[in-house]
Amino acid sequence: WNVLLSFSGLVALIQLLFLPFFPESPPYLLLQKGDKAGCLKAMKQLWGEGNYHTEFEDLMKEKAITKGTKIMSVLEVLREPSVYPQLITMLLLLLSLQLCGLKIFQTANLRESIIPYVSLGVSISELISVIFCSSIIDRFGRRILLCGGYLLMALILVLLEASLLLSDQFLWMRYCSVVFIFLFIIAYGIGP
Repeated sequence: WNVLLSFSGLVALIQLLFLPFFPESPPYLLLQKGDKAGCLKAMKQLWGEGNYHTEFEDLMKEKAITKGTKIMSVLEVLREPSVYPQLITMLLLLLSLQLCGLKIFQTANLRESIIPYVSLGVSISELISVIFCSSIIDRFGRRILLCGGYLLMALILVLLEASLLLSDQFLWMRYCSVVFIFLFIIAYGIGP
């Protein structure tokens, strides 16, 4: 278990060592910094001597479209009242996701030795949902995935509550609770 947790630290260390040798992102250099020469240099460094002028022209069109748009910092976004409903919704969802698993694992009376594997399963569920969502979002659109995700999450929560209520009578319902947590995380990743 300690090896699995330290793996993310190893990946971060590798990034710290090698990322300084890579150029900045060409869209960042052009759209954020306004550095055309730096953008072309970064494209040349990333893609070699190939023909990247089409991509550069696309970036120039995007820059022309967003010319009057002000880029906001994180603090400016937090001070903007028009985004408060979205921020509150996102914050509540993230907090509830962080807390729901621990309480349910305790309620389901899972053995302490199983909980690390269940936590690993939660992470795998998140990965599956990200991969699945990124492959279907263009086909179905954000609205359908968002509404469908919320409906699916509500259904899963009802089933989860039922499995928790019945877990004292049927021992196998404890494991159903864990499965419903995985499904809830997948539905959350696909939708909201």
